[in-house]
Amino acid sequence: MALFMANAYIRHESEAKGCKMTQGKRVTAGVLLIGDELLSGRTRDINLSEIAKFLAPLGVAVAECRVVPDEQDRIVEAVNHLRQACDYVFTTGGIGPTHDDITADAIGAAFGQTVDVRDDALAIIEEWYAKTQTPLTESRKRMARVPAEAILIKNPVTGAPGFQTGNVYTLAGVPKIARAMLEDVAHRIEGGAVTLSRTVATGGLREGDLAEGLGKLAAEYPDVSIGSYPYFFEGPDGEIKRGTNLVARGTDEALLGEVVEKLADLSRSVGGKPVIDPPDAK
Repeated sequence: MALFMANAYIRHESEAKGCKMTQGKRVTAGVLLIGDELLSGRTRDINLSEIAKFLAPLGVAVAECRVVPDEQDRIVEAVNHLRQACDYVFTTGGIGPTHDDITADAIGAAFGQTVDVRDDALAIIEEWYAKTQTPLTESRKRMARVPAEAILIKNPVTGAPGFQTGNVYTLAGVPKIARAMLEDVAHRIEGGAVTLSRTVATGGLREGDLAEGLGKLAAEYPDVSIGSYPYFFEGPDGEIKRGTNLVARGTDEALLGEVVEKLADLSRSVGGKPVIDPPDAK
């Protein structure tokens, strides 16, 4: 019942967002996180997680992620790699008003397009700053610099648009803004088969207790991704509680159910008491 409700929710989400879906097709995305601050550790990224969670119900799986500094050659190389390897690419960061915001130039270089202040982007920014009674400086006008053939992406948080160039969607680096921009992206995407996820919680068992059996199941079911995720925490009495969550992912609901039952059997065979799809499963 829980899995049925989850599938119904996924279908509802994809329909609500206007995404077209092609059953059975695997559609992938690459994510490119841009910024020196990410590599220095000064800023903690959460955009990857937000993008992946947004795309999953649309039938798009994140297949690769890269983090690059604010260097045009590095950005261009990464963009060109990802846009050939994946159906869609999402970049975050580097489209603000400062000197090190060079993502627009890098995208333009990757696609062989000129980059300059565009009237349509500038009109949006002018209206936004007039509405908020904020001076529109030359630096802020930089946010209207967009590749010549790009399609703008709405930004309901601060006005300054993102843009789509081919299969590459360029978003802001600020997570709240990037997430808001995604709402103007869903209707542009043709999704594929939705990847479902189910969990078997095995309290008290360690990965080593399950490793041999997991290897055999992975070989037996190559179309299902099987992962093990150990955890431990200190209980109220100071005792360390351990366990391992077994997660199966796949696009075939029936096959996934078969694997889940075998994971539960594996847990029992080594003394575990499995709980299938616990309410707090991620």
